[in-house]
Amino acid sequence: MSFAVAAEAYDRFMGRYSAPLAREFVSFARLGSPDCVLDVGCGPGALTAELVRAYGSNAVVAVDPSEPFVAAARERHPDVDVRLASAEALPFRDRLFDASLAQLVVHFMADPVAGLREMARVTRRGGVVAACVWDHAGGGGPLSVFWDAAREQDPHIEDESRLAGAREGHLAELSRRAGLSNVEQDVVAVSVRHETFDDWWQPYTLGVGPAGGYVARLDEKARTELRSLCMERLPPAPFVLEAKAWATRASV
Repeated sequence: MSFAVAAEAYDRFMGRYSAPLAREFVSFARLGSPDCVLDVGCGPGALTAELVRAYGSNAVVAVDPSEPFVAAARERHPDVDVRLASAEALPFRDRLFDASLAQLVVHFMADPVAGLREMARVTRRGGVVAACVWDHAGGGGPLSVFWDAAREQDPHIEDESRLAGAREGHLAELSRRAGLSNVEQDVVAVSVRHETFDDWWQPYTLGVGPAGGYVARLDEKARTELRSLCMERLPPAPFVLEAKAWATRASV
């Protein structure tokens, strides 16, 4: 698995889903009129962009552990304070932010409870800590067709269904273990149109995340077979895929 990739590769792979998800996620989080919001694991800036649109550049701070992503987020949002840092070691004093959000991040944290606990630490009393993770375990995520085909090809592969927060109720459980209260859980869904099959498939060949890493390890014959298995599972193009994520909103 790697996120040490060009921001443009991530945009083509996951950005097509994460950008519309950010709008729904911010609406779900119900932040009111915050003076300062933290985007944890900002990547190239999909959620950052939505927070800037909603609250202005001066109200947004972002962190990510990937140097290419931090560089891209800084270039795209020059007025936002973007720092290189992991969720488990946030470089901020206690109670600094009105809210801390993590979009599509908890399942990649080395220690999800510690990461959520850090988000709570830097959020003021009564503030909001919100997170969301694709429904990988329930088959509702944007990568479900891919992983179904990959499992047919190799029943022993390790997909993303066991990652933290990827199954119903687990993200809420992690939030409570991190000491958060008033935990709410809901489904946040987006619909994305793909004009051609290759529009859907080609980003999987860019080496992004667990799925991209799996494709990169295949030889040419196995990659061609996987492509065909995926095509069999998708409707004729153009087609629209709905993707859902588990989302939680909690209080500090």
